[in-house]
Amino acid sequence: MTIEKKIETAVFPVAGLGTRFLPATKATPKEMLPVVDKPLIQYAVEEAARAGIRRMVFVTGRNKRAIEDHFDRAYELESELQKDGKTQLLRILDDITSSDIDFIFVRQPHALGLGHAVLCAQPVVREEPFAVLLADDLIHPDHEALSQLISVAEQTQRSVLAVEEIDPKESIRYGIVGIDEPMTSSAKITSIVEKPAPKDAPSNLAVVGRYVLSHEIFDILSRTKSGAGNEIQLTDAIAELASGSGVFASRFHGERYDCGEKLGYLKANIDFGLRDDSLKKNLSAFLKTRCE
Repeated sequence: MTIEKKIETAVFPVAGLGTRFLPATKATPKEMLPVVDKPLIQYAVEEAARAGIRRMVFVTGRNKRAIEDHFDRAYELESELQKDGKTQLLRILDDITSSDIDFIFVRQPHALGLGHAVLCAQPVVREEPFAVLLADDLIHPDHEALSQLISVAEQTQRSVLAVEEIDPKESIRYGIVGIDEPMTSSAKITSIVEKPAPKDAPSNLAVVGRYVLSHEIFDILSRTKSGAGNEIQLTDAIAELASGSGVFASRFHGERYDCGEKLGYLKANIDFGLRDDSLKKNLSAFLKTRCE
């Protein structure tokens, strides 16, 4: 099935437990962990908004209320800021809750994997193409990864996955794609395998947390059996989609930070801090004292 309609909906699977960051994530959703002064989920939502998307669908779980609160109005806080004349902070809050964006929250009742989380969004998405963004994969705003993906989807009229080259030894952490020709900006996928051993990986091209998918994926997910980790794997459904109507891989331009693990999260905070004009001088000086 081709993608012929405009991408107007983004799905954010945010029901994960975030066990790698315990105890910080015992009561705080991992997607609300800040990089400098902004939570991970907000970076992902802003990326989608810059790509022209105005309907944001969050697939949540228990103990995720903070995400919903974050994208809601905070009248008492706004009143205090208004009273104190802190107009710049008011503008920051207004940007979070933009009136031209719809925020929709859907509950994933059971932790059955990424594929199941995407399937939970079907009643909202219906028969429309849509984007999926994983907040763990933070991509610097200087490079519009989702916009790049949507452009490829419009050109090919097919589902598209963002990929990047990895060290082959890291294949056990990713979905890995095989392609039918040397990769330039995009190529058609011939195979996709979830977390293969390096010797079994079809390439060194790993899927990262940006997807543009046709609604056909929902029908496939509804009959996909549990795979790796006893979860419904989005990768398995994409493999079937690729063998049917076809799926493309696109190498995005930009720098990704794997904020699903501690080192990547720390790298993101340092790098984003060094790019902040109000922080870079003092942060750089501090880092030099630690690196001597």
